[in-house]
Amino acid sequence: MRIASTCLALTLLMTSCAVAASPAERRGKSFAKAHCSRCHSIDRVHPSRLDRAPPFRTLHLRYPIETLAEAFAEGIYTGHAAMPAFELTPSQINDLLSFLKTLE
Repeated sequence: MRIASTCLALTLLMTSCAVAASPAERRGKSFAKAHCSRCHSIDRVHPSRLDRAPPFRTLHLRYPIETLAEAFAEGIYTGHAAMPAFELTPSQINDLLSFLKTLE
């Protein structure tokens, strides 16, 4: 009985966390999954697929997340071929920043 209660509590907790994500956070996660996860880890536990690509969960340690908005708007341009150059729309920036904040 105790094990069943514990399992039920954990299931409810995980379900409520998934439901609690805002629409912007969900869109940001979808964007990251579609455009960034080929190289970057976009979750809390897995390593990045590309060693030099920082996991998204560590970005807030390097930069305040809000300061990334300008870089996303102007475009991220790196000096290596593995990362494509890209620019985001204001709504994409809001969504991605919302998602990144969930990883802090």
